Amino acid sequence: MSPRPALSVWPLEGIPEITAGADLVDVIARAGGSDLADGDILVVTSKIVSKAEGRFVVADDREDAITAETVRVVAARTFPGGATTRIVENRLGMVSAAAGVDASNTPEGTVLLLPVDPDASARAIAAGLRERLGIEVGVIVSDTLGRAWREGQTDHAIGAGGVHVFEDLRGATDAEGRPLVVTMPCVADELAAATDLVKGKAARLPIAVVRGRADLVGSLDLPGARSIVRPLERDMFRLGADEAYAEGFAAGQASARGDVADAFQSGP
Repeated sequence: MSPRPALSVWPLEGIPEITAGADLVDVIARAGGSDLADGDILVVTSKIVSKAEGRFVVADDREDAITAETVRVVAARTFPGGATTRIVENRLGMVSAAAGVDASNTPEGTVLLLPVDPDASARAIAAGLRERLGIEVGVIVSDTLGRAWREGQTDHAIGAGGVHVFEDLRGATDAEGRPLVVTMPCVADELAAATDLVKGKAARLPIAVVRGRADLVGSLDLPGARSIVRPLERDMFRLGADEAYAEGFAAGQASARGDVADAFQSGP
């Protein structure tokens, strides 16, 4: 295998405060269009996509907004002091804390929801930039998520347009010639995490550019980030430990009650 070219990652400066109705294609083109080239990948923080799409909702209680966005509760814990953390599946199929509802840097009395369709948002931005600048770029919409088994958070891809979200190495061989059977890096998540190193959380740098992986840029018809979400039937950790125990205990009790009832019905 030939060595990969060096990877460059830098923030796009000059992005103004985004308000509802903002044209992100125009904003990006004005801020850094002359510096972009074929094969570049832009990683756009989901917050500014949500702001542009007007995803503000009035919510005196953030918990009510989280409940409204929740499809399934995976785990919930109440900690000393009374604070409760809910890990839930939201309407996009993502499993995360608080269903992606964000109360930071929003007007008083409001919260910000995730984009309606992050893949569609990413495709629209990518298509607009390709048409306006005459170059083939890819776009990833990112959001900050926690990870099971590990402390801290990293940025992940929740939307993708014109970018391969996986690098499928199955069928290839490793350096020793052994076949790779399950190796399929989620490069969209890796790119999102890499750009967070230069964007920062309080620096007002919501967009970053990655150069050096033009091989990942492709058709706007490529599967989006929704394809990263593991289907429920393959999810080995669909519930938290306490919730799984409670569900199993309840099922065992129901089964025992059924056995007793069958015994009474069948008689001696």
